This record gives sequence, C-alpha cells and structure tokens, in this order.
Amino acid sequence: MTLSSMVVSRDWQEISVLECILGGLHMEVAVESEPQRALARLTKSKIDALIVDCDLNGTAQLFRELKQEASCANTVPLVIMSRPQEKPDMKATGAMFAFEKPISVEQAVRTLSAARNMILDGRLRYYRAGLEVPVTLSGRHQKRVGAKLINLSQGGLQVRVEKGCDASDVQRATFDLPGSNSGVKADVEVAWADERGNVGIRFVKIAAQTQSALRVWLAQQYFAD
Repeated sequence: MTLSSMVVSRDWQEISVLECILGGLHMEVAVESEPQRALARLTKSKIDALIVDCDLNGTAQLFRELKQEASCANTVPLVIMSRPQEKPDMKATGAMFAFEKPISVEQAVRTLSAARNMILDGRLRYYRAGLEVPVTLSGRHQKRVGAKLINLSQGGLQVRVEKGCDASDVQRATFDLPGSNSGVKADVEVAWADERGNVGIRFVKIAAQTQSALRVWLAQQYFAD
C-alpha cells in the first residue's frame, strides 16, 4: 500500500533528498512551491503526510488556514522543516514532527518513518476486512449460535445470524482467521442489530497474544488490498 505525501518547498536540493527518502518508505510525493496552491490541492485530494518548509513565505498563513479547513482534517501528520535558528513553535503550527535544514538523512528517515507508522496505525485501527467464515457465538447460558462473519476489525466484527435468532445475549465469539494458524476467542458485547440478522459486536476482552495475531493478520489483508 503506497501512501501519499506533499512537500511544500522551493528548495530543490532538499526536495530531492526528501523524494529519495519518501520513495524508500513507499510514499508518493507531490511538490508544491506555493503554500496557497498547496492548500487548494489539499482541499480537493487526500494527502497522508504534509511536509512544509517553514523558510518559504506564506507558510504561517498556510498553518492558520489548515487549522480552519475541516476538509484537511484527515491530512496527518504535519511535518515541518526549518533552519535551527528559525525553528517555529510546534504548537502554533499544529505540526506533530519536525527536522532541521540542511536535512540530515538519518534524522529525516527517523522522523518520516515515525510519521508513516502513525498514519498506518491510524488506518489499521479502523480498517475492516471483509470475509465470510463461520463464527460461533455464545451467551450467558452457554447457548451456542452459529453465524457468518461479514467483516472484522481490531475493535470488533459484524456477523449475520439467521432471522429470528436473538443475539442480544451474546457474550463470547469464536472463529478462525483464514490462511492463519490463529483462532480468535474473545469476550464480546453486542453494539447493534438490525431486522435482517446483521449484528455489530465489540471486543470486550481478548488475550494479548490473540490481539497481536489479529493485528498482524489485519495488516496483511490491508496491504494485500
């Protein structure tokens, strides 16, 4: 899965270094030399990481407008670069990461890797893998109900039960992860249900080892997609 980034700068020497680093991190790079043009582009397309050269005139206005633009709210994280003596206030800019110019490749790789990991963590947290496998649900009185798993995330799952089946008592879910030796057993609670037999279920308690295996499996599906 290739992520997207935008570099707002006119310093082509630094831009070329960033393009090499971002390419190595499997991130596409768009370059804008004018802050206002960058803002206009951000409002029309999804950019995962924004890297701004604070030595460029107009960046202060860019930061102010970014905070006001709801359509840019999903552009994270913001990375700034500046000369040591001109380092801006991180809180004022809204930036989450920063590195200095001239660019130290080691520092930039470390900083941009951290930014990329944050982006992926955020995506994986809400990613839902669609699949159809059997799942066993059980309730307080150990009554078992067979269901079909529809989609799965780190926080829970959606299943479909036969019409007329009351899933409100469900407290435990058990199923296997396709293509894996790992199975999932978790204490759960029903979040919602509809008349068509679709049931949304949240994980309440899940073993750390199982959670880790689930996270790895979901990451594999995410990148496969």
